[in-house]
Amino acid sequence: MKTIKGPAVFLAQFAGSEAPFNSLDGMCKWAADLGYKGIQIPTWESGLIDIEKAAESQTYCDELKGKVNSYGLEITELSTHLQGQLVAVNPAYDTLFDGFAPDKVKGNPKARTEWAIDFVKKSGTASGRLGLKSHASFSGALLWHTIYPWPQRPQGLVEMGFEELAKRWLPILNHFDEHGVDVCYELHPGEDLHDGTSFERFLEATGNHKRANILYDPSHFVLQQLDYLKFIDYYHERIKAFHVKDAEFNASGKQGVYGGYSNWKDRAGRFRSLGDGQVDFSGIFSKLTTYGCDVWAVMEWECCVKSSAQGAREGAPFIQSHIIEAAERSFDDFAGAKPDENYLKKILGI
Repeated sequence: MKTIKGPAVFLAQFAGSEAPFNSLDGMCKWAADLGYKGIQIPTWESGLIDIEKAAESQTYCDELKGKVNSYGLEITELSTHLQGQLVAVNPAYDTLFDGFAPDKVKGNPKARTEWAIDFVKKSGTASGRLGLKSHASFSGALLWHTIYPWPQRPQGLVEMGFEELAKRWLPILNHFDEHGVDVCYELHPGEDLHDGTSFERFLEATGNHKRANILYDPSHFVLQQLDYLKFIDYYHERIKAFHVKDAEFNASGKQGVYGGYSNWKDRAGRFRSLGDGQVDFSGIFSKLTTYGCDVWAVMEWECCVKSSAQGAREGAPFIQSHIIEAAERSFDDFAGAKPDENYLKKILGI
């Protein structure tokens, strides 16, 4: 068994243009003052990290890490959720996802994909320079628009889609392997990797690549009505990152998992602040600890009811209260004695 590290916070939902959220120093002090011990850094926030410099300079990475450490914090992972999304974009989503791309590749899907692959690779180099073992990302999606089979999916479409997705990600996975870093895909609606079955398809297409792993976030499984505790039993060996995010699902006579195009506050499935939803975090922390998952517990705050300020204040103590200090010996091993072979034979009568 292994004690989960934390509490930590994903900075993406809090970064902004005003102090203290517009600089790494400001966000580190803010997080440390709230009781967090780690930060997950979104790479698209240039005020927090310069990936070009991080990929080129060990000195820059040492200084960045030293700055974070000076506040009593550690970097848990870097995140390329937005850039990972752009590794694979179906043309139906070109206009919407161009918003995540730099101006120089907007309107040019091929150039956008090449830019995204290069950026994620550089983030792998930066992760290695920072001494990180895991990296958070999205897979992107070529097939999501066919998730509900109407019209019927043509024979072979799914297989071809995952072959293409693997083709785009294999160079990235190999690059991360060179730097000793796992790519942890957040299984998320809107991505081709959104549940256990789709993750298995991707694993098969990549030849079970050892660097293809999972960022476990139970909130997305609540919204899909997937058994998020049983999921850990199946995939604990691949869970290398952990978002602590709450959610609730309240089906009605008017809507279910699809939400009827409603705003978040009016959906049957909604993200909530920690402790305000339906996720069994005690069960999750118990399973992850029992299986020895070496992960940081990183709060990702999204809530349609509570303010971000209150959510941030409550997050660190909530996570801390769920972290289990893994037992070092059995509770019924009173003497802690080594086995006595003669004594055992006497009990068995042999």
